[in-house]
Amino acid sequence: MSFIERLKLSVPLVQAPMAGVSTPLLAASVSEAGGLGSIAVGATDAAGARSMIEELRGRTGRAFNVNLFVHGAPLSDPKREDIWLDQLAPLFAEFGAEPPKTIKPIYKSFADDPEMLSMLLALAPPVVSFHFGLPPADALSALRARGIYLMATATSIEEADAIGAAGIDAIVAQGIEAGGHRGMFDPTAPDDELGTLALTRLLVRQDMLPVIGAGGLMDGAGIAAVLDLGAVAAQLGTAFVACPESAADTAYRAALAGPGCRHTTMTSLISGRPARALPNRFTALSHQLAEFSPPDYPIAYDAGKALNAAAKSQGEHGFGAQWAGQGAPLVRAMPAAALVRLLQAELEGLVTSGKGSYRRDAAPRR
Repeated sequence: MSFIERLKLSVPLVQAPMAGVSTPLLAASVSEAGGLGSIAVGATDAAGARSMIEELRGRTGRAFNVNLFVHGAPLSDPKREDIWLDQLAPLFAEFGAEPPKTIKPIYKSFADDPEMLSMLLALAPPVVSFHFGLPPADALSALRARGIYLMATATSIEEADAIGAAGIDAIVAQGIEAGGHRGMFDPTAPDDELGTLALTRLLVRQDMLPVIGAGGLMDGAGIAAVLDLGAVAAQLGTAFVACPESAADTAYRAALAGPGCRHTTMTSLISGRPARALPNRFTALSHQLAEFSPPDYPIAYDAGKALNAAAKSQGEHGFGAQWAGQGAPLVRAMPAAALVRLLQAELEGLVTSGKGSYRRDAAPRR
């Protein structure tokens, strides 16, 4: 049974689960329109995740995806953390605030969260996906036993090999163009920075698992491109940030519609892990702080969130995590269901016009 058939999708589309932006309403709207809606629960605890899943399930009877962070345990280094806070102190002072005395991990990895696993086993969402790595084999076995479809992000062939060996059902091939956090298993390892098209084709040629192309895709032509390379679906995230159902605030939406959308940048300053964002005052610190290494993720995020809160309290919105991919200039602000319908129409229109080779009934090209 194909990916599309298994999840009963009418559009080969996955809405990316961008933490802080995706909401149950957004995910339900995408699922109801025929795609696979997603929520990200890596930034909450088991109780918060349960509430989100129950709300989402109450809004749609169709398949949806629950995404989890599986990052390695951060190594606390008080000296490094104090140096980082000292570097940020003048910025806090600008807004009449002081940096926190200490910073700590604010998100728990799914690999170290038995309460989250128990909750997922109890609710059994249709799809569960993993970012930053893979949980232990016993957790995967338990999830599979509940009939849950499993997906995981790969940014390289080596990560895809690990995903295949773990018995995951599908791979999300995340190109360097993608907005938000790079899904690298080890953020300290060399990054080949493979683009979406190259990575998608490389993983399709391995003929190991269904591949979902992700990164910089914003319209029907982008979806068709990865489908023509053999992907079973395309994952779009930035395309949905401007939808009214997303949790993006007014400043985020304004930045996405401004000239900065043409110049997204990869930064580790905000959270401690590489992530692609719209340029703002935080990302502009890259040269000033070049000789300093931020604390491990998500310890650095504790400082970043505190600085953003201090700045926002004084009307400054340039320190938020305004994640966006390289396709950001192509964003369209409209309700999520309307966007899914437009994407489907664009995709089908390529076939009708003869400008694309994708056919709904075509088998993926190997």
